Amino acid sequence: MMRIVLRLMACGILLVLSTGLKSQNNSKTNNLVYVDKQGILRWTKTSAEASFFGVNYTTPFAYSYRAHKALGVDLEKAIHQDVYQLARLGLDAFRVHVWDTEISDTTGNLLENEHLRLFDFLLAELKKRQIKIIITPIAFWGNGYPEKDEATPGFSRKYGKGRATTNDTAILAQENYLHQFFKHINPYTRLNYVDDPDIIAVELNNEPSHSGPKDGVTNYVNRLAAAVRSVGWTKPVYYNIAQNPYYADAVSKANVDGVSFQWYPTGLVANHEVKGNFLPNVDHYRIPFDTIPEFHNKSRMVYEYDAADVLQSNLYPAMARSFRNAGFQWATQFAYDPTALAYANTEYQTHYLNLIYTPSKAISLLIASKAFHQLPRLKSFGSYPADSSFGVFRVSYKNSLSEMNSEEEFYYSNSTHSMPVNIARLRHLAGVGSSVTIHYAGSGAYFLDKISDGVWRLEVMPDAIPIRDPFEKASPEKEVTHIQWQANSMRILLPDLGSSFGIKGLNEGNSFSGSASENQFHVQPGTYLLTARGKNILRNQTNSSAIGLNEFATSKAFTIHRDEPLASTATTQTEVLAEKTKLEIFDPSTDRTARVYPSFRRGYQSSYVTGSDSTHMVLRMSANELSDDHTLGFQYYCLDKLKGRNPESFRKLVIRARTTGTQPVNAKLTLINQDGYAFSTVINLGDAFQNVEIRLDDLKADSMLLLPRPYPGIQPLWFKATGASKFEILEAEKIQVTIGTDILSSEFKKPYGLEVESIWLE
Repeated sequence: MMRIVLRLMACGILLVLSTGLKSQNNSKTNNLVYVDKQGILRWTKTSAEASFFGVNYTTPFAYSYRAHKALGVDLEKAIHQDVYQLARLGLDAFRVHVWDTEISDTTGNLLENEHLRLFDFLLAELKKRQIKIIITPIAFWGNGYPEKDEATPGFSRKYGKGRATTNDTAILAQENYLHQFFKHINPYTRLNYVDDPDIIAVELNNEPSHSGPKDGVTNYVNRLAAAVRSVGWTKPVYYNIAQNPYYADAVSKANVDGVSFQWYPTGLVANHEVKGNFLPNVDHYRIPFDTIPEFHNKSRMVYEYDAADVLQSNLYPAMARSFRNAGFQWATQFAYDPTALAYANTEYQTHYLNLIYTPSKAISLLIASKAFHQLPRLKSFGSYPADSSFGVFRVSYKNSLSEMNSEEEFYYSNSTHSMPVNIARLRHLAGVGSSVTIHYAGSGAYFLDKISDGVWRLEVMPDAIPIRDPFEKASPEKEVTHIQWQANSMRILLPDLGSSFGIKGLNEGNSFSGSASENQFHVQPGTYLLTARGKNILRNQTNSSAIGLNEFATSKAFTIHRDEPLASTATTQTEVLAEKTKLEIFDPSTDRTARVYPSFRRGYQSSYVTGSDSTHMVLRMSANELSDDHTLGFQYYCLDKLKGRNPESFRKLVIRARTTGTQPVNAKLTLINQDGYAFSTVINLGDAFQNVEIRLDDLKADSMLLLPRPYPGIQPLWFKATGASKFEILEAEKIQVTIGTDILSSEFKKPYGLEVESIWLE
């Protein structure tokens, strides 16, 4: 009995000490931020709300490390250049799940090796650029993807993701590892991670896999949190709540300051570029944990997000808006492509983001960062399409455009016709393409920052030329974007520069010196000082302490550089059809990019099989039951088939389909236009293939499936655009067929199936 009492007393003392350390978050002078009693992240010095926006980046570890080595790239130089790009994009947040399997042994001892040294170097480079850091010290991952795992020495390889959260020996190894990891001295900053003020918080691990009783999960989280705090850590501690929604209450009860979420609103790993208007997918971030009392005092962070498999540059600011509406104060995209690997997009093929190689998406991220920092927390701007404009920001699907237009800043991810709010007061511009202030013939990004009246700093990226779909199966031998180093014409119209301003190269090796003629000049990639007549060049001036005046965001040393781009593997077909010939908009024999729902679920199958005769294929979908979302169906992007057609040619839609069951079933056929409005009608299908005709005039406003399915699954599945829209057949970009919306709950447990052979217009 005495042993039990002593053990309980020890646990109580540990809890008191842990809680006491937590309450001191805002008292320790090297803590930049703390979490208040309402769960709001605040600056320690001013108590004002804090917000951080940035990326994940992985060069010190795993595939990225190996790929740099294979290319013979200097890793320190590569990290230095990539971190400069992050600063150039105005980002102030960095997070990555550390590959503990590469820097630990099976009992959790820290290994002082090259991976850890490069991670320390990266942290020091981020610190120089004023980029704040949240460390996630445990990943649970092997280090192989997209290759096979290596025989790494760490505890994660021994125990695996599932056992790591339940096996006591594995948990002891994690506690030992956390003790040593946070006491480790970074040789570049001469600080340990506890005392480094730019490391502002910890997320204990990455996407844990939990099982068993809920109190066991709470205990596991508390053990890891106590291990970190035992070495003097008094900064915020976060833990993932969205990966295992069933355990959300167990995580909320744990002794942590905040909870972490992720968002992949366009799914993951499509193996091709996904097309269509995905602004409905990012309209709202749903958090279903409001009924948990302990959740309300937790700070909220987004550890990973991306618009995966999408090349459009209109989604990041909309995501930032939705994050702020949901109360998030930290968001980091996954993952920024290292410049040395971005030519082939080999690191994570479903993600593609780099300032040099995806300039429009990078400028969109810059605009998203501005939105995340400026938009009020918890403020709503309505629902799509009304929320396409929010404050000084706007997004456009049809123009693939993100834009910020304020008194002093004007940014655009593609060409825009918008007039600056006040061109005389502008201090910062960045863009791709042209605007009323800058006409540029190149395809790379550019930045223009005011140093003083009549003195501006110009930075110009090389041209990025798409070669092939960057989201298909990747290979280091397969270039997806070609970088072209050439001079392009540029015309700058700014009142304080005049029409014949001087131009002086600044970056290393750039000896250019000249002047504009009638506001126009030719410019190679590089950094320049533009000066109005009579203005002095002051080389020590800069507009930001994070960016040097003569720095440049790219280097020829890191690009796979060829004189000519590789030929595209894409082929183009042109069909010439008679005016009254039917137009097929979905043919399973050739159209294999349909998005099915559900895609990953026990008891569900989808396949392409022979149809009513051997010359046709059908898309077959079947489910043992419809108990979860009582929905079965697919969606297909068909806009390319409608381009250039005469709208007067079509009066009806025909679908050839059947149910695989013995009883007839109602199916819903929906057309979704480019503005995100859905129009549908119900059809009845029997067990034999039949042609069902639908008058286009009979389609009525309705909801649409959000496909690819947004992840995590706590996000909405259905969406209906606000306001009214008139249906026009040539505005349709997606066709959707579903069953289940009118099935009684008592019928959900039965099997259902659907086969579609063709859909066409007549």
